[in-house]
Amino acid sequence: MTLDDLPTPCLILDIGVLKRNLAAMREAVARHPGLALRPHLKTAKSREVARLAAPDFGPITVSTLAEARYFAEGGWRDQIYAVGITPQKLDALAALNVAGATVKVITDDLDVARAIAAHPGPLAALVEVDVGEARGGVPHDSALLAAIADSLGPRLAGLMSHSGHSYAGRSIGDMARIAEEERRRILAAAESLRAAGHALPIISAGSSPTSLHARDMAGITETRAGVYMFGDLFQAEIGTHAMADIAVTVLASVIGRRPDRNTLLLDAGALALSKDRSTEATPRDFGFGLVLDLDGRPLPGEPIIRRAYQEHGEVQSAAPLPFDRLPIGARLRVAPNHTCLTAAAHERYHVVDGGREVIAAWGRVNHW
Repeated sequence: MTLDDLPTPCLILDIGVLKRNLAAMREAVARHPGLALRPHLKTAKSREVARLAAPDFGPITVSTLAEARYFAEGGWRDQIYAVGITPQKLDALAALNVAGATVKVITDDLDVARAIAAHPGPLAALVEVDVGEARGGVPHDSALLAAIADSLGPRLAGLMSHSGHSYAGRSIGDMARIAEEERRRILAAAESLRAAGHALPIISAGSSPTSLHARDMAGITETRAGVYMFGDLFQAEIGTHAMADIAVTVLASVIGRRPDRNTLLLDAGALALSKDRSTEATPRDFGFGLVLDLDGRPLPGEPIIRRAYQEHGEVQSAAPLPFDRLPIGARLRVAPNHTCLTAAAHERYHVVDGGREVIAAWGRVNHW
C-alpha cells in the first residue's frame, strides 16, 4: 500500500523523523546527571509510539483517563496524570492502581487534597506549582502550598510544574532562561516543604523547549515533554526543532481548482487540520497549515491553507500554483500548526519511512 491508496484526509507519521526527534530529546536529557525523561503521551496517544518513546514500559505522562487506562493496560504502569484531578475521578484512578498501575495525580486545591487523603484506595499526588505560566498551580511562595502538602500527608509524592510560557520564547536563550526560572521556583517550593518535614521524591518539571535547552537541571528529578516527538509548525518557529523534523502531516486530495484566483481546495478542512492559529503570533504565519507535495517537500512559493471550513481547506500561494501537476484527486500533504490538536481528530497513523510506502497503521486512543 502507498499514500496513493489511502482515503483522505488521513494522518501520516514518518517513523524516521519520529526516531530522530526521540534521539535528540534523549541526548538533551542525558546532559543532566540524574535527570529522567517522562515522555508526555498526550500528543501521540499511541502504544506503538510509546514503545519507542518510553521503551521497557518506562515512566510516562498522560492527560486523560482514557489514556491512563489504555497505557496501563498496555504495560505502562508508572504514570503521572498531569491534569488537575477532580474528586469524581479518584475512584477510576484508584481502580487502575489496585490492578497494578501506579498512576499519580496532581492538584493545586486544598479541598481536593483532602479528598485524596480521605480516599480508601491507593492514591498518591503531586502538588502543581505555578512557575510563571499562570494557568494551573500554586505560586511557589504561597502559604497554600504547605496547607495542601499537610493535607495530603503520606500521599504527597512530590511537586510538578509546567513551563508552558516557554512557548512565548523565540530563541534558545529564551528557552534556557525560562527553564532556569522554572527550576528556581519549583526548587524554592521544594525547599520550604522539605524544611517542614515533607519528603518529596519527585520534582517533575518541563516542556519540550525547556527540556531540550535547559542549561542546568540540578535538583529536578524528571522532565516531561510531548510535542517534541512529532513537532509542528509552531515548534519549528520557536526553535524547538527544524522544519524537516515535523513527523506528522495530513494527507489530503485536491477537490477544487481555480487558476483564475491561483487557489486550490483540499478535502482537509478545520476538522482534519484543527483551527489552531498558533503561528499567527510567530515571525511567519502559516495560516492553517503549510502545504507540501506528496513526498513532504515544499511546493513553489510554499503555499498555505489560508482559509479552513469544516471539510474544505483553501490553498493560497504568493507564487503560481502548479495546476498542471495538480488535477482533481491529486494528493498533497499539510504540515500542522499544532500537531496535538490536528492528530486528535484522527483514529490512526499511517506510517511511512521517508517514502510513499505505508508500512504500518498505528491506532490512537482518543476522547476522555
